[in-house]
Amino acid sequence: MTAPLTGRKVFLFVASAFAIIIGVNVFMATQAVRTFPGLEVKNGYIASQTFDAERAAQEALGWETSLDYAQGQLRLTILGPDGAPVQPRSLSGTVGRSTSMKDDITPIFAWDGASYVFPVDLAPGKWDLRLVATAEDGTRFQQRLPIFVKAES
Repeated sequence: MTAPLTGRKVFLFVASAFAIIIGVNVFMATQAVRTFPGLEVKNGYIASQTFDAERAAQEALGWETSLDYAQGQLRLTILGPDGAPVQPRSLSGTVGRSTSMKDDITPIFAWDGASYVFPVDLAPGKWDLRLVATAEDGTRFQQRLPIFVKAES
């Protein structure tokens, strides 16, 4: 014989279901904020004040970038408006995933005469190079370049 379904049992069942749902949501939100805070800049309003001028200066450089990843090596090529390779005054960047900062790598690029190379072993999936360079005249050049690493068959 089964026990009758009472209001108390229904309440406990519904309350338990909501408690589980709320607990999972709190856990997921905490993990999301801990692994990726979502900040590109500390203050978006201040960054927006100079955005158009910085973009125009960057576009005036006429640089074209390309990024390749093969056989454990990242190759960054920067070409000037004349099609010749460019060596900026300074070059830095971060290789990482769009959704998490835990796998971020700070590459130290080596100039090979035509491109910048960096040996790195990337797992399959989507990666980004967040590139920051400074031209000889002091103009800041920044760009986010996607990297798609295919799984080996």
